[in-house]
Amino acid sequence: MEASSGLVAGSHNRNELVLIRGHEEPKPIRALNGQVCEICGDEVGMTVDGDLFVACNECGFPVCRPCYEYERREGSQLCPQCKTRYKRLKGSPRVEGDDDEEDVDDIEHEFNIDDEKNKEKQQEQQPKPNKQIAEAMLYGKMSYGRGPEDVDSSPPHIPPVITAASSRNVSGEFPISNGHNYGDFSSSSLHKRVHPYPLSEPGSARWEEKQDGGWKERMDEWKSKQGLLGGDPDDVDPDMAMMDEARQPLSRKVSIASSKINPYRMIIVIRLVVLCFFLRYRILNPVHDAIGLWLTSVVCEIWFAVSWILDQFPKWFPIERETYLDRLSLRYEREGEPSMLSPVDIFVSTVDPLKEPPLVTANTVLSILAVDYPVDKVSCYVSDDGASMLTFESLSETAEFARKWVPFCKKFNIEPRAPEMYFSLKVDYLKDKVQPTFVKERRAMKREYEEFKVRINALVAKALKVPAEGWIMQDGTPWPGNNTRDHPGMIQVFLGHSGGHDTEGNELPRLVYVSREKRPGFQHHKKAGAMNALVRVSAVLTNAPFMLNLDCDHYINNSKAIREAMCFLMDPQIGRKVCYVQFPQRFDGIDRNDRYANRNTVFFDINMKGLDGIQGPVYVGTGCVFRRQALYGYNPPKGPKRPKMDSCDCCPCFGRQKKLKKAKLGENQVAEEGLDDDKELLMSEMNFEKRFGQSAAFVTSTLMEQGGVPPSSSPAALLKEAIHVISCGYEDKSEWGLELGWIYGSITEDILTGFKMHCRGWRSIYCMPNRPAFKGSAPINLSDRLNQVLRWALGSVEIFFSRHSPVWYGYKNGHLKWLERFAYVNTTIYPFTSLPLLAYCTLPAVCLLTGKFIMPTISTFASLFFISLFISIFATGILELRWSGVSIEEWWRNEQFWVIGGVSAHLFAVVQGLLKILAGIDTNFTVTSKATDDEEFGELYAFKWTTLLIPPTTLLIINLVGVVAGISDAINNGYQSWGPLFGKLFFAFWVIVHLYPFLKGLMGRQNRTPTIVVIWSVLLASIFSLLWVRIDPFVLKTKGPDVKQCGINC
Repeated sequence: MEASSGLVAGSHNRNELVLIRGHEEPKPIRALNGQVCEICGDEVGMTVDGDLFVACNECGFPVCRPCYEYERREGSQLCPQCKTRYKRLKGSPRVEGDDDEEDVDDIEHEFNIDDEKNKEKQQEQQPKPNKQIAEAMLYGKMSYGRGPEDVDSSPPHIPPVITAASSRNVSGEFPISNGHNYGDFSSSSLHKRVHPYPLSEPGSARWEEKQDGGWKERMDEWKSKQGLLGGDPDDVDPDMAMMDEARQPLSRKVSIASSKINPYRMIIVIRLVVLCFFLRYRILNPVHDAIGLWLTSVVCEIWFAVSWILDQFPKWFPIERETYLDRLSLRYEREGEPSMLSPVDIFVSTVDPLKEPPLVTANTVLSILAVDYPVDKVSCYVSDDGASMLTFESLSETAEFARKWVPFCKKFNIEPRAPEMYFSLKVDYLKDKVQPTFVKERRAMKREYEEFKVRINALVAKALKVPAEGWIMQDGTPWPGNNTRDHPGMIQVFLGHSGGHDTEGNELPRLVYVSREKRPGFQHHKKAGAMNALVRVSAVLTNAPFMLNLDCDHYINNSKAIREAMCFLMDPQIGRKVCYVQFPQRFDGIDRNDRYANRNTVFFDINMKGLDGIQGPVYVGTGCVFRRQALYGYNPPKGPKRPKMDSCDCCPCFGRQKKLKKAKLGENQVAEEGLDDDKELLMSEMNFEKRFGQSAAFVTSTLMEQGGVPPSSSPAALLKEAIHVISCGYEDKSEWGLELGWIYGSITEDILTGFKMHCRGWRSIYCMPNRPAFKGSAPINLSDRLNQVLRWALGSVEIFFSRHSPVWYGYKNGHLKWLERFAYVNTTIYPFTSLPLLAYCTLPAVCLLTGKFIMPTISTFASLFFISLFISIFATGILELRWSGVSIEEWWRNEQFWVIGGVSAHLFAVVQGLLKILAGIDTNFTVTSKATDDEEFGELYAFKWTTLLIPPTTLLIINLVGVVAGISDAINNGYQSWGPLFGKLFFAFWVIVHLYPFLKGLMGRQNRTPTIVVIWSVLLASIFSLLWVRIDPFVLKTKGPDVKQCGINC
């Protein structure tokens, strides 16, 4: 792929492909005629018989004879690709371990293995002829769900794009892996080299770097293990210590201290027992004179108890994790060798540049391009789902500015690497900076960035006035996306490995603009459809084995974030079963008090840690590094099964019958084996097209577990195939959105996508580095915050009524753990809590206005239930804060917004969800505005009227009126009425205190109440005034006959 070769627009269905502004000729690709050793790059060579030399008869991985013999003599004696032990070939010297093999020696027959049984095994296990294996490798032969290829089977029909002998290692593209069952992933072929890496010597610059970050302590620890601590330092080989360090795990699980977690679990159990006694008392002691109020309150309390159980018990096993970035570098980045870290494709999605400002998206892209990761292994794809020329032009400006910004970031190692956030930091930017040119270059770069901002702002101002004839590009061509609902697919490579260099001549990561095709009459599935289009186009162009997705307003705050994720995904012990690594969301621009719980710290620092101890955190839509194979719907690799105990022949009833059954089964398997292979070969090709779509290049990429693109494909062919896979009809009659990629069926596609992976048996990891990996912007005013919560809740309601509901989906395979299912069920039913919550918040006002209560007069013994329940609730919260590190203020803000969102956004989500399910009335959600106010926290005081504000406003007024009415009635009736009043006032004040942030939001800046709120308040106050007159609490109510009706002599 060449950069700056022009915008490619086209439609596969209409057989159109147009190159706009293409001035550069594509550079020819180096042809690979013969087999090349993947280790040293030399020719593989021939055997003495004239055949192509094949070191591994299992997978045919191309290795020359010197590398093969070196690996057998000095290395691990394993094939780098399939991890099978190298067998000794003809003409090769014998090494240690060969005597364990059962093959007859072909040189001197040193071991004289003449046993007939071994001869039969040798005939059965004799490998394929080298010539056939070489032909299979040259044809790029692949199979799905099969074991080793049959010798007599003819090569299947291979898509024309797979015709090369080996993949070219460009930008981290890996060679094609052949003949694997992709339900069970094999280990990475590139995580280990055949030749040992040269290690750093003491005194070198790299050795001095290793002394930082605890290297000296780990060196001492290693010496103590070897018994060398305190001995002669000359006896210690530092190379051995570094090699030992590189073999250590890349991460570790840190359990919560037992002194913190055990009391927490005890209180949970005590609270559960107390809750059962409390509900039993409430059910068995009805209030006969207020049976309606009592029944409503009991139903609400039972629902709250179930909701608490679903939320609490997934937090039973909270854990934390620790990564070792130095070990990752020691293992995969050796001095003098190319980096062996896995490539990563990074996705950024945007829709409307007027709601998601181009400057915000540009900062996200710049932070990606400057990430601390090998540049040839990073590719950034920007999805413009609005087909906006403003986004296209701003991305072009961003690519030019990146040529200056990226080398500045890497030269001085600055953090964060988003220029807007870096230059706005109110810290000492000279701290830890020793280069004398830093101040001068920083000033020059800040001036360059301000000029860049002016250019972007000019583009935004120009985009506000759309010409009547539509937008015209610089060469006079009409912009293909003038009609946002009817336009072809568009791809532009702004930066690439043949044209993307910075001002110092260094290579830059890829930057690709993508806008999928849209036509009337097709379902495009909003963000989920755009993400699936990015998955396919990236698979065709770069095909990295891992993918990071970010929202356009979430920039990389920690330049080592990808390395943090690789400590889990590339760990040979736990990485193979990890489908994604989720990072917590952190936000900029939130006021110090966090009035509306925008940080959501309780969820990210408590709930997600608890899920990480079970099967992994849920996917939250951004800041997540995926394994590509997991998104393709493959199952995780299975561990080795334990051998089953077979009974002996001594028991005539059981042992003999079992052996007879096995013998019959073996005969049937041998008879049907050849027929099954032929059927499976035919069905695999049909299933691939039905599953992944009608693209040979994309289907080929799905079989490459370690990524990479075939070298035989020209850039023009790749671009044409990329246009094909983003066409609007590509997903028809395929499993996209059903079993593959981002799952359709809800506007919160993130929950569904993670849920499907966990149901297949994958696990996820929660990574919380000390420096937040990503930061974004959050809506901090009340109306935008409630609309955002409404969208999330509506998506949960849609999932609850879909076929993927965690209540009934995923029981077949049994891969989803029960506590993990509890968490997913809770994420789908929490909006329904708004119904009992609204009723429960209304009860205090009704009780105060009617003089009745939801509970009878309680005895001293019964009061213990209430006291114990409240104590256990507070104790649970305190102990939870103790082990999580969340402050009590953040916990209280979360409790307040739970009530505010529950009686407003969640309630409307349930209503809209029911209308959509039952009546088919669809509701559109608006993209949350990412624009920021020039004044600090100015957006916090902005008031935007929405119907979501009506229910909590009404609750506030009726509870305030109820408090006034209750106190007035108590004053009128005397001292004896104050006792029952305190219980009612407690519940009323509980509601008012929880809605207090909402009340402050209504008041806005300087206590100025908006007119619409005044009107609604007067209207509702009038209604309750009439109710007040009907109650008439100041008139003494006497019991007895009506004197006016009966007369004085009655």
